[in-house]
Amino acid sequence: MNRHINKVAVIGSGIMGSGIACHFANIGVQVLLLDIVPRELNDAEKAKGLTLEDRRVRNRLVNDSLTKALKSKPSPIYHADFAKRIQTGNLEDDLHRVSEVDWIIEVVVERLDIKKQVFEKLDAHRKTGTLITSNTSGIPIRFMCEGRSADFRAHFCGTHFFNPARYLKLFEIIPGPDTRPDILEFLRGYGEQYLGKTSVVAQDTPAFIGNRIGIFSIMSLFHAVGEMGLTVEEVDKLTGPVIGRPKSATFRTVDVVGLDTLVHVANGIADNCPDDERHSLFQLPGFISTMMENGWLGSKSGQGFYKKVKQEDGSSEILTLDLDTLDYRSKKRAQFATLEQTKTVDNVIDRFPILVAGKDKAGAFYRKSFGALFAYVSHRIPEITDALYKIDDAMKAGFGWEHGPFQIWDAVGLEQGLAMAQEAGQEVAPWVSELSASGAKSFYTVRDGATCYYDIPEKTHQKVPGQEAFIILDNIRKSHEVYKNSGVVVEDLGDGILNVEFRSKMNTIGGDVLAGLNKAVDLAEANYRGLVVGNQAANFSVGANIGMIFMMAVEQEYDELAMAVKQFQDTMMRMRYSSIPVVAAPHGMCLGGGCELSLHADMVVAAAETYIGLVEFGVGVIPGGGGSKEMALRASDIFHKDDVELNVLREYFLTIGTAKVSTSAYEAFDTGILQKGKDIVVVNKDRQLATAKAYAALLADRGYTRPIERTDVKVLGKQALGMFLVGTDSMHAGKYISEHDKKIANKLAYVMAGGDLSEASYVSERYLLDLEREAFLSLCTERKTLERIQHMLKVGKPLRN
Repeated sequence: MNRHINKVAVIGSGIMGSGIACHFANIGVQVLLLDIVPRELNDAEKAKGLTLEDRRVRNRLVNDSLTKALKSKPSPIYHADFAKRIQTGNLEDDLHRVSEVDWIIEVVVERLDIKKQVFEKLDAHRKTGTLITSNTSGIPIRFMCEGRSADFRAHFCGTHFFNPARYLKLFEIIPGPDTRPDILEFLRGYGEQYLGKTSVVAQDTPAFIGNRIGIFSIMSLFHAVGEMGLTVEEVDKLTGPVIGRPKSATFRTVDVVGLDTLVHVANGIADNCPDDERHSLFQLPGFISTMMENGWLGSKSGQGFYKKVKQEDGSSEILTLDLDTLDYRSKKRAQFATLEQTKTVDNVIDRFPILVAGKDKAGAFYRKSFGALFAYVSHRIPEITDALYKIDDAMKAGFGWEHGPFQIWDAVGLEQGLAMAQEAGQEVAPWVSELSASGAKSFYTVRDGATCYYDIPEKTHQKVPGQEAFIILDNIRKSHEVYKNSGVVVEDLGDGILNVEFRSKMNTIGGDVLAGLNKAVDLAEANYRGLVVGNQAANFSVGANIGMIFMMAVEQEYDELAMAVKQFQDTMMRMRYSSIPVVAAPHGMCLGGGCELSLHADMVVAAAETYIGLVEFGVGVIPGGGGSKEMALRASDIFHKDDVELNVLREYFLTIGTAKVSTSAYEAFDTGILQKGKDIVVVNKDRQLATAKAYAALLADRGYTRPIERTDVKVLGKQALGMFLVGTDSMHAGKYISEHDKKIANKLAYVMAGGDLSEASYVSERYLLDLEREAFLSLCTERKTLERIQHMLKVGKPLRN
């Protein structure tokens, strides 16, 4: 029987409950969000003369919580309009409405007695067959459903979202004693396909998978700092981006999450896992106990491992906690020779052999911490899950690790990992020794483009299930390579569709990438049916190679610069006017030139988490790869009446002039960068390339014909130019923009108005591209522009305002 989720009820509107409600609203589901009724009036309600029976009072807690969540940064909602999909109510007046929903998610306080009371009430109102789950982070699922009806127990399990629900991909599914297998399979598939999550089925053990391993890792570090004489800064330097972890690393992450939250989970593991071979590690070290007594819980209390203070001159300074004296001091710079050796290694996975071979304190730290981690995760199978890949999936999706423990172990080598565990004084589980004795060299292998993992009971490598919906470029890059240069790899995705993958630093677009894009179109036109432009790096592209532009401008190589800009424009037009369909698949940061490429594709299949915009104003230029032209063209396409044409053009002008970057792909429809009815959004980034390939094939199957270049772009000439110039003069006079900003804006105005034509006219794309290129090149000669570019290069930031 097909099961459809059209409406859900979320019980509990705290940070987690409101976040879950928002994410269901993100994917188009109607949400009923309920919370308790206040027991007394607040001052504002008293002043208004309200009573406890007033609906505004009875729904105050849920409404205040949701409002607070919607105002938080980063936003839990893809688009402000999506919040309209959430209805609020309270657990006394509206509990009966859960009979209308397809899935009930409990997110109340982490107390078993309260949860059981809530479930008793829900059991009386839910309709037969309704899914009912708990978002508990560690209370045993088997205890929650005691005394409930048979139908309740059959449709009940844990569904643990990680906070924030929109951004963290882990979705742990924990079966109860009577959960039907088909319910687990439905939730696994729904989490992956609809919610965009990495769905992992866990055992009903304390802290499940993610928190069990994650808290072990943090507690292990807490104990190691004293043993190895490490500072807070050193640990955060060693456990951050260099090993593929978030910038907040360890101690800053604890400050953000809250030390009390960490201690609560650690105590839960210590109390409920007496047989854990590392049980003593979950006992709190002295400095943590003192911090808890002092209320130094992190961001929520104003101080934790870090503390922000104001100086006498009004400036701010972030102090660091000295773990020996427990006094705050100025931050110290952390430097290690081993880390210096990895600076030229772009791929994180390739750094691990270098890191564990280090001869300094950093190398010793990595050998000790990874050795302990390897031993610990080996013992967790089958206790917390039945397969090793689920541990890796959980750590990547729930804690933001780029690589899971077993993947890191593969990177340093199976035998080296065993030696590190032994050096750390730990024993690995017997199955790892058996794997080593069998002659196998790794936990993972790739077979026929699919990732296979070592199945412990079967003692063989088996295909990781669920890959049919994914394309994993790492698995096919070498075997399906059609063309390669220093900036791109072109792969055959099958079914007549090629993919061109950027491989430059931060996927910047330079001459090699442009050459690769043109070659990919040549290959596709000759022997294939379509082309996808996509990759699986952290970001689609942060824009053009501004370092190249800077050098040409400084050396006054204006002819070469003009040729480079024209090559960029011509390549974008080649994307638009090729004989095969071109589908762009942006994700993460898609800025400047990356955005321009997406603008020129036949279709965009964007990941929901795409932050896309034309940001060239930030370095003192206008979009020069067809972006300015394209905004003028798109404005022209929606001109309706003479009295609104200027307003329409102004909105597109402001998209560039204010360097707007969408905070999700859905917001990009508002700016005109994505187009309704043409472009689509996918929530699960892992499915993005497969979806883009399917749409490229569909366009080809429909009989794709090369479009005809546009010569019918309506521009407004002096009428629009005058409006823009008056506006920039006013902004400059009001000191909202600098003289240089005014100059950039006026150049953009000239392009988007189509020049100083005496009246509205129809022009070609090529005409607008010539204006755009001329304006771009003239700005590159400006001293202020070169200073901005030099600053961007110095601080290593992407092309962004």
